[in-house]
Amino acid sequence: MDRKQHISIFTTASLPWMTGTAVNPLFRAAYLAKDEKRRVTLVIPWLSLNDQVHVYPDNITFNLPSEQEVYVRLWLEERTGFTSGFNIRFYPGKFSRDKRSILAVGDITEIIPDEEADIAVLEEPEHLTWYHHGTRWKTKFHLVIGVVHTNYLEYVKREKNGTLRAFFLKYINSWVVDIYCHKVIRLSAATQELPRSIICNVHGVNPKFIKIGKRKNEQQHNKEQAFSKGAYYIGKMIWHKGYKELLKLLYDYQKDLSGLTVDLYGNGEDAVEVQEAAKKLELTVSVHAGCDHADPVFHDYKVFLNPSTTDVVCTTSAEALAMGKIVICANHPSNDFFKQFPNCRTYEDGNGFVEATRKALFEEPVLLNDAQRHNLSWEAATERFLRAAELDKVPPMTATKTSSNLLMTMSMKLRNLEDAAALAHYVGTGFLSLQPDEEQCRELGLTFPSRKRGFFG
Repeated sequence: MDRKQHISIFTTASLPWMTGTAVNPLFRAAYLAKDEKRRVTLVIPWLSLNDQVHVYPDNITFNLPSEQEVYVRLWLEERTGFTSGFNIRFYPGKFSRDKRSILAVGDITEIIPDEEADIAVLEEPEHLTWYHHGTRWKTKFHLVIGVVHTNYLEYVKREKNGTLRAFFLKYINSWVVDIYCHKVIRLSAATQELPRSIICNVHGVNPKFIKIGKRKNEQQHNKEQAFSKGAYYIGKMIWHKGYKELLKLLYDYQKDLSGLTVDLYGNGEDAVEVQEAAKKLELTVSVHAGCDHADPVFHDYKVFLNPSTTDVVCTTSAEALAMGKIVICANHPSNDFFKQFPNCRTYEDGNGFVEATRKALFEEPVLLNDAQRHNLSWEAATERFLRAAELDKVPPMTATKTSSNLLMTMSMKLRNLEDAAALAHYVGTGFLSLQPDEEQCRELGLTFPSRKRGFFG
């Protein structure tokens, strides 16, 4: 009997941090493993206790990786309704406060044994490879697929000297992705062009949202009032997550939107400034602490306002559509996937935003059919991923490669520009890469690195 394909999914965050790269790869692992046709391992960062305090909400911390694994699996099972059969492994990570993200430390390819190194899925491939110093991903795995989650260029442009920094980052991203990935899936055209990339939204929504939408459809079908509240927005409360655009639209067009009430939900470092800006409006704009989008407080809102243009594919917009709401969003590549749904209303400018919002408040959402709901689900997202990744074209396993002297390996394998680029990156990251500390290695059962592993494996 043929050996099952082994898919190793590496990502840059983990629960309880409620960020897209923690949640979406978790669902991907669960649904890829659901039919038991393949073996799946999710590889997530393990943080020191000090970093956990800074990253994880509500004072949640873990003393051991096994404790965090229990937390992750319970959270997932509560939302999917089934027990998942994939494995979870941890790599050592460190939280970078200036980058506000988790960076892998050491050679994280070593987390997967050579005999299991069939397919690697790099969630945020540029992020995982900026500082990678170790075995080349394409050498370790037979197929390496990158899934691009984040519009890094848009974020960088909003910082000091943003245009110049974005210029350099664009080429660095293309460089590392070209070196380390055989194929790249971009969730939308809002991301930068990358080598060997295609555009396909391979994300779905938490099944809870589809269940909520079905209940709302039943209420509408029975002529009951399904939506008793008006407009809202939910998102991390930092300016570049749509709050700047939304408050500017509300400020510029408050006379045209007279009588509109908007509720904002979120937590973040710009929360105080957002509250102050909301107070300056003549409109009634209330600011609330963030909570789970599936919380009953959101069920009765009819209109979701999301003017953000920094997202790649906005998860909260997908969730709102799944719950049967009308979504008002910008005509932007990040929203292309949502245009197939009748309750998605896009606008070109401020006047269009006003028109779409006023119209939505006086209309009832269109009832979603089964096919539309399916397209928002993780079942459909997994089908799209399998088609886009072309896993059936993975070559058969060959004998495991062994380490060798770096200089000897260079002379044998340095045959093209990609090898030269990979070597240059390996040498450069030797001055920048971080190494795990002894405590992290002990907690993960890893050997404390006494020497760096060779670049070609």
